[in-house]
Amino acid sequence: MSEEFCTNCKQNLKPKRIDGHYILHEIEHILHFERGILYTVRELLIRPGENIKNFINENRSRLVKPIIFIIVTSLIYTLINHFFHIEQSYIKIDGAKDSQFNAINNWVQSHYGYSNIIMGGFIAFWLKIFFKKYDYNFFEILILLCFVLGMEMLMFSVFAIFEGVTKYHLMQIAAVIVFVYFSWAVGQFFDKNRVISYFKAFISYILGMITFGISIMILGVVMNLITHH
Repeated sequence: MSEEFCTNCKQNLKPKRIDGHYILHEIEHILHFERGILYTVRELLIRPGENIKNFINENRSRLVKPIIFIIVTSLIYTLINHFFHIEQSYIKIDGAKDSQFNAINNWVQSHYGYSNIIMGGFIAFWLKIFFKKYDYNFFEILILLCFVLGMEMLMFSVFAIFEGVTKYHLMQIAAVIVFVYFSWAVGQFFDKNRVISYFKAFISYILGMITFGISIMILGVVMNLITHH
């Protein structure tokens, strides 16, 4: 073993101190066009289903890690929404007027990026049912959704900026585009040659949103009962 490098792994025995150059290098690595987020966004815009399938089945080095991707994109959306305050104009869950439900509802509305991640679990459940003949387990479907929902966050972010600047109500248009993108990406992932794949993807998304909303209502009722007892 030499003074600077380990003879086995060839790594520095003592890492260099973290400084401004290190931080800039890490940011550059994340945003790199060949393997970073910008490259991943481009690939998920052109051939989302095919690229995600390739990531799961063959090459996991081309795209940004899915968990990192959805966390970063959700953070971007949350920051943009916090700056422009546009969420209330297009996200609303109707339900009882009790304080517990309203507290949960307000959290969902003000933390839509994180709520979207949670909703992914419900969507994955329905995708697993509708596409059960395909050999993908629940966790692989979650990876698919990390990429797709992450792209949705970026799409919402772009429209949020334009709405915040122009004051035109654009988020409803963004919601339609997101529905179309989800159906296209997921349908392409499972079987791009069958129209039924895109339809089942769309239905899975709708049912995932509905069951997520129902779970929020049930949680509100349970918390209200606990509070009153």
